[in-house]
Amino acid sequence: MRRKERQITDEKAILEILTKALICRVAFHGEEYPYVVPMNYGYKDGALYFHCATEGKKLDLIRQNPKVAFEITAYQEVIAGEKSCEWTNYYRSILGKGTIEILDDFTKKLQGLDIIMQQHGKMKNAYDPKLVDRMLVLKLTINEMTAKKHG
Repeated sequence: MRRKERQITDEKAILEILTKALICRVAFHGEEYPYVVPMNYGYKDGALYFHCATEGKKLDLIRQNPKVAFEITAYQEVIAGEKSCEWTNYYRSILGKGTIEILDDFTKKLQGLDIIMQQHGKMKNAYDPKLVDRMLVLKLTINEMTAKKHG
């Protein structure tokens, strides 16, 4: 990290970003270029959970190479300056790398969905089994990450 003074090392502050933000951008290895997808997520115990359809480009890419990168931004605010070059952006963000796996077991999917729903504020969850059967849950185990802040 170039700007060491902006690095967040406090575990509570990092956990707050992971548990308060709602969108995670995941970069998959593409054919010629990376493939980045913004996804709703939930965080628990060193892993990010996502839900998705049972087919599609990201699943094809995961099956080819399960190593991914991710980005999470929380508390973002643009601060206007008097001159163009005086504008700035206040934020808290996390960049990381990990390995993603596809969960297709019904019970594991329910556990992942509960984590996602809790992140978004719903604590008591009831799922239609037919809908759960028509989706997958992805579990991204975080291998490394760095957190940064400005403002």
